[in-house]
Amino acid sequence: MSKKILFVMTGVDHWTLADGTKHPTGFWAEEAVAPHHAFTAAGHTVTVATPGAVVPTVDAGSLAPQVNGGEEGARRIADGLAAMTELAAPVELAEVDLADYDAVFYPGGHGPMEDLAVNADSGRLLTLALKSGKPLGVVCHAPAALLAAVEEDGSNSFAGYRVAAFSDAEETQAGFADRAKWLLETRLREAGVDVRVGEPWAPNVVTDRNLITGQNPASSAPLAAELLTKLV
Repeated sequence: MSKKILFVMTGVDHWTLADGTKHPTGFWAEEAVAPHHAFTAAGHTVTVATPGAVVPTVDAGSLAPQVNGGEEGARRIADGLAAMTELAAPVELAEVDLADYDAVFYPGGHGPMEDLAVNADSGRLLTLALKSGKPLGVVCHAPAALLAAVEEDGSNSFAGYRVAAFSDAEETQAGFADRAKWLLETRLREAGVDVRVGEPWAPNVVTDRNLITGQNPASSAPLAAELLTKLV
């Protein structure tokens, strides 16, 4: 039976670094393409939501052959991106009704560090999704959005949950750790989230109740496969 899956995606095309520089970014292609392919191939439908209903920007760096295993991998990602026709007509995140969807998925890229990390609409949706028991998948830098999910007492809705997220070690290897305003792994730990870090760049998927998280781009396909097992 076909299910409806909501993709919540960044609406920005840059990430503001500590010195005020705007680093061009957006969403990371593989982290949207691989799950989209898995979900649609299984017969499910995808709806994209962004803040302000803006069309999401792909991080140009995520289309390069060197981050996709070569030219063939880059072509596969480009083809998968072209197949994501939903990207052209996102819905307004603030108007999303969780009752309309069977699962929620957040792709990463540095974009979420800029907007979803402080977006109250996204934060409320995440809290509702977590408490609903519906499958909730979040990968790579997208766990930055968890920082905006707070309870009335100010505590984080995900405090105590086991979560995989882009690690400080990976940010260091990517060359951004000393340029960022804050680091994702560190900030999540400060919010009480139980971050489970795997080897840099290797697949690492952590499941805690209905929450399924992945550490990096390589984790997006295995995360999608795990989420599909929960779509019953």
